[in-house]
Amino acid sequence: MSAGPDLPPATSPEVIFGLELRRLRNAQGWSLEAFGSRVGYSGTMIGYYELAKRPVPEEFVTRAEEVLGLRGELVALWKEINPKTAPKWFRQWPKIEAAARVIRSWEPLLVPGLLQTADYARAVLRGVPGATEEEVEQAVEARLQRQTIFDRPTSPMFAGVMDEGVLHRPIGGHEGMRQQLERLLTLMDHPKITIQIVPLEAGPTTGLLGGFAIAQLPDARDWAYLESASNGQVTDRVDEVQGISLRYDTIRAWAHPLHVSKDVIRDMIARYEQ
Repeated sequence: MSAGPDLPPATSPEVIFGLELRRLRNAQGWSLEAFGSRVGYSGTMIGYYELAKRPVPEEFVTRAEEVLGLRGELVALWKEINPKTAPKWFRQWPKIEAAARVIRSWEPLLVPGLLQTADYARAVLRGVPGATEEEVEQAVEARLQRQTIFDRPTSPMFAGVMDEGVLHRPIGGHEGMRQQLERLLTLMDHPKITIQIVPLEAGPTTGLLGGFAIAQLPDARDWAYLESASNGQVTDRVDEVQGISLRYDTIRAWAHPLHVSKDVIRDMIARYEQ
C-alpha cells in the first residue's frame, strides 16, 4: 500500500476542482484577472486555485458559484477535497471515488453508500454508537455529496452487486425502505450504473465476510476499500486488490442478470406497500 493517502496529482480532488474551475471560467471567456475582479480575488490567486497550489477557501467557492450561476457543482467538488465528517481511515476513499473511471461494489448487508437515500443513510448512521444528531446530519450530507459524482459528464461506471437480504431488511421502516428501493430502480436507468442482486438461495459464502469496493483510476491503478465492524481498510497493494477483484467476480457470477434484478426489486417494493 502507498505510504500516504495522496493520489497521483492528475487524479486528486484538488486538481479535479482546479480543472473544473478553469473550464467554467474559460467557458465565460474570462481571463484570470477578469474573473478575479468579479469574485473579489486576484487573478494570481485564482491561478493558484486552478493549479491546486493553494487551499481553496469556502468563501471563494460561494462567490464563484454566484458569479458563474451554478447550483452547487463547485461546492460539491470542494467538499470532496477534505471530507472531515468521515473517519480518518476512510477519508481518502471519496477522493478515489471522485477520480475513478470504474467502481465495482459488493454489499451483503446494506445498500451501498453511493446509492442510499438521505432517510436510509440517516437510519444507518444513527446506528453508530454515541453519534449525536448533528454528527448524523453532517455524515448524511457528506454521503449525499459523494453521490454527485454521477451528475458529472465524466461520471464513473458503477457496477453494484447486493445480496437479496439487503432488500428484506427494512432500514428506516417500511416507507423508508420502499423509497430506497424505488431509488435503486431509478438509478438503474442511469447509463453508467448497473445493480445486480444475488439471490438468497445462492450457494457461495464468499461475500458474507463483508462488503468492499474496487475503484479503477485513469492511470489503470486499482484501489480497494474493505468494510469492517470498526476500522475499514483502503489499499492499493496489488496482491490484495487482485484477491478482492477475484472475490467480486466470483460473487457476481451468482447474481441475477439486470432485468431479473429489476423484477426482484419491484417485487420487494410491492411487499413494502402492503
